Amino acid sequence: MASEEASLRALESLMTEFFHNCTTNERKREIEELLNNFAQQIGAWRFCLYFLSSTRNDYVMMYSLTVFENLINKMWLGVPSQDKMEIRSCLPKLLLAHHKTLPYFIRNKLCKVIVDIGRQDWPMFYHDFFTNILQLIQSPVTTPLGLIMLKTTSEELACPREDLSVARKEELRKLLLEQVQTVLGLLTGILESIWDKHSVTAATPPPSPTSGESGDLLSSLLQSPSAAKLLNQPIPILDTENEYICSLALECLAHLFSWIPLSTSITPSLLTTIFHFARFGCDTRARKMSAVNGSSHNSLLGQERGRLGVLAMSCINELMSKNCVPMEFEEYLLRMFQQTFYLLQKITKENNAHTVKSRLEELDERVLCWGRQAESYIEKFTDFLRLFVSVHLRRIESYSQFPVVEFLALLFKYTFHQPTHEGYFSCLDIWTLFLDYLTSKIKSRLADKEAVLNRYEDALVLLLTEVLNRIQFRYNQAQLEELDDETLDDDQQTEWQRYLRQSLEVVAKVMELLPTHAFSTLFPVLQDNLEVYLGLQQFVVTSGTGHRLNITAENDCRRLHCSLRDLSSLLQAVGRLAEYFTGDVFAARFNDALTVVERLVKVTLYGSQIKLYNIETAVPSVLKPDLIDVHAQSLAALQAYAHWLAQFYSEVHRQNPEQFISLVSTALEAITPLISSKVQEKLLLSACHLLVSLATTVRPVFLISIPAVQKVFNRITDTSAQRLPDKAQVLVCRALSNILLLPWPNLPEGEQQWAVRSTNHASLISALTREYHQLKSNTILPQRKVQLEDNVTDEMLSFFLTLFQGLRVQMGVPFTEQIIQTFLNMFTREQLAESILHEGSTGCRVVEKFLKILQVVVQEPGQVFKPFLPSVISLCMEQVYPIIAERSSPDVKAELFELLFRVLHHNWRYFFKSSVLASVQRGAAEEQVENEAQFSAIMQAFGQSFLQPDIHLFKQNLFYLETLNTKQKLYHKKIFRTTMLFQFVNVLLQVLVHKSHDLLQEEIGIATYNMASVDFDGFYSAFLPEFLASCDGVDSNQKNVLGRNFKMDRDLPSFTQNVHRLVNDLRYYRLCNDSLPPGTVKL
Repeated sequence: MASEEASLRALESLMTEFFHNCTTNERKREIEELLNNFAQQIGAWRFCLYFLSSTRNDYVMMYSLTVFENLINKMWLGVPSQDKMEIRSCLPKLLLAHHKTLPYFIRNKLCKVIVDIGRQDWPMFYHDFFTNILQLIQSPVTTPLGLIMLKTTSEELACPREDLSVARKEELRKLLLEQVQTVLGLLTGILESIWDKHSVTAATPPPSPTSGESGDLLSSLLQSPSAAKLLNQPIPILDTENEYICSLALECLAHLFSWIPLSTSITPSLLTTIFHFARFGCDTRARKMSAVNGSSHNSLLGQERGRLGVLAMSCINELMSKNCVPMEFEEYLLRMFQQTFYLLQKITKENNAHTVKSRLEELDERVLCWGRQAESYIEKFTDFLRLFVSVHLRRIESYSQFPVVEFLALLFKYTFHQPTHEGYFSCLDIWTLFLDYLTSKIKSRLADKEAVLNRYEDALVLLLTEVLNRIQFRYNQAQLEELDDETLDDDQQTEWQRYLRQSLEVVAKVMELLPTHAFSTLFPVLQDNLEVYLGLQQFVVTSGTGHRLNITAENDCRRLHCSLRDLSSLLQAVGRLAEYFTGDVFAARFNDALTVVERLVKVTLYGSQIKLYNIETAVPSVLKPDLIDVHAQSLAALQAYAHWLAQFYSEVHRQNPEQFISLVSTALEAITPLISSKVQEKLLLSACHLLVSLATTVRPVFLISIPAVQKVFNRITDTSAQRLPDKAQVLVCRALSNILLLPWPNLPEGEQQWAVRSTNHASLISALTREYHQLKSNTILPQRKVQLEDNVTDEMLSFFLTLFQGLRVQMGVPFTEQIIQTFLNMFTREQLAESILHEGSTGCRVVEKFLKILQVVVQEPGQVFKPFLPSVISLCMEQVYPIIAERSSPDVKAELFELLFRVLHHNWRYFFKSSVLASVQRGAAEEQVENEAQFSAIMQAFGQSFLQPDIHLFKQNLFYLETLNTKQKLYHKKIFRTTMLFQFVNVLLQVLVHKSHDLLQEEIGIATYNMASVDFDGFYSAFLPEFLASCDGVDSNQKNVLGRNFKMDRDLPSFTQNVHRLVNDLRYYRLCNDSLPPGTVKL
């Protein structure tokens, strides 16, 4: 024993040294190596058993348990059976003796190690493993320990990791399912007995406004006065120990519900009990008492009670998340909804002591659950509501005893009293799900559309009104001012923009269902704010420096700020609804749309005429951005109606187009003054986008003759005028070009005036490129060798790429040939190697752009560019591929393989010339392959890419092969089938075995099936035996088992299941064999 004692002291010393601040990394590595070597020794576990029973050092205990964990999970097969029996006996005794004194993390680790043994040996060699757990739970002294063991067993055995064979995984799940009824009965008993015991002794609470009322809604929900009475009982006050036991029981239930199927094992009494505990979460009175009494113990008690509510809701949500509900469970489900909505009513009930919002704020306090991050009751409740609407509403709505409209009233109350923005966003998501459900229901049942809409009309109108109120400072200033409008999130939007966008999506969905109501709700609100904006003109006075807004009182400025912010939001709302006025409903909703467009045109012109964007104000940092934003949003809203204007034009172009002409002309008058370098960029870009939409989407025949458009032409072609910012310049040029290039709608080809327009377009291009043409020939730099590592070359390639994408036909064959040949000569092997080897460099980008140009070229149909194919393939396979093949950097690879895919996909007959008819007549055996060496080299490159770690490239290339098989039957081609097919299958299986690309398991399984299905006979008779024979790390008996377990199925689901079973079991056998001691004889 002295040696064990000495080893313990040495280990304690090493551990203390390892975790000391002053220990160097080098010394830490030495200690780590020493400890790993010790753990690998046969019999090290005996020392660890002694360490565990004799030390109080946490580090030493954790290390000792890690040694056991490693022994059980990786070396158990090689441990002598006598040693196994001793370990199975000693560890549980150790746990029983010390569980109350061990730190919780050591106790939990020891529980996991014992469960790991059960995972390997139960029931054959460890028959009392589960019985012991049940006994621990049933004994009052060890109930908490038994519950921890039960939860760990559920976690480790129901969904075990890959270090077990598939057969063992299935066996464990079956064994656990046999125990479910017993376990659920035990847990129900524990929770019920604690509840009943404390309910009896609970002091009668003071009468509260809610305790005696069940209310009409509650009666209609529960269909039973006794159930309502039961749920109105006062909540018992539990001591700390019983709180702890209940929380462990609820955690066990939550995990069990995550994997057991819905069945009658989940009894009504268990569900009722869970709902009793869910009430702990919404009992603000208990929290209040804790806070008033003030002591830290009471405060902790309030936290504990809150946690029970959160855990009970977790159990409910686990059940809710299951979409597959057996018929016999539907009644239980209905009862669950009824009881949860009783809780929802309780949460949202108003009384003298509480506003709904203050109650929700209290319930939103986060509480720590064992081993989890802090969660709040409100978050859990919102999760429940989302699951109800997304998964079960269609199922429950048909039950006459479930009052859906009343539920929506509660959800409405719950939504608009949320204490946080995130909570409100989550509730808006639930409404979006409900509106989507309603929309799809109406589309599928057009016959009773009116009846469905009438049922929900009031709720939807209320929702719309309240959401609109929530985006207005007029009604919701305090909350809206808290929103951040500067910091961008991952979606490149601020908190304010996200708030507005989500709100407007709800408005739009209601508009789709109730267009008339939505419009009559929104337009008057918009009108009110427009009146304020349009009335500003009377306050504009002329001062020495220009125009000034004569509103200076602080209160007036604040009110104006709020009104302008609201107007900006409402303009966005009106723009969002534009799509609901076009198409089939154009005529029916014409008057409403015309009213909107007329107002928008008036507002944009007004803003441009009195130049509110340049006006001086009393609070320039606030009001000036507001005025600019309103002007920009009015232009953007008008742009949203471009499709409506186009439809309007097609309806009236032959008779009475005056109203339409007036709208477009006035809009252009509003745009023209804004196209100036002196106008703020936000406003300038809004004007440019509107101009592009009018020129591209509406494009009336008279557009070019409008004086305002002529002004823009003159402005953009006048070299003396200050150039617009690049974005604006491009947009304006695009608009002017489109006016001349795009055909006028509603006119035959003969009336398009192409000759005149062509001349005008040539003049426009000539004016825009005047400075470029004026570059003197003597200023051009002397010819030099083009450097790929050069920004000029990069820009030049970008230009040619755009040229090829847009104008390759117009460029003509000789010019195109000349460019491509020049580039092919330029990209020498040395140049390419020098560029590509500099990771992420300009040179890499240049090469990528050149490959993109070639992608465009090889996709071109017809024979024009076919002569380039040999040179393109040669460049790829002889010059670029050898440089990048072995490099881990992803640079250039994606573009190269896309080019190779395009070569194959668009030039299949370059390799397989025969027509379909010829191949049918001759038979597949005589299939001719042209350029076989190049085809084989390309396929080899694809195969090689699957051996590299880049998962994006792997996914891309697998997709390319699958596409070639779908479109061109690649896997069926004789050359592929006879020389490559099973090489690819082999590579894909090896990738699965090595787990290097686990995220793509499903795609790899499907591709393997598609390849194998070409020749199932060859796969089963030749490939599979060869594959297993070549597998190292497994013996012949194990190979036979793997072969036998791979059933000769020919359907996709069964085949992929067999593949994943083969891969899993192969890995498991290797793990087992590695765990055997050296020299073990295998029979």
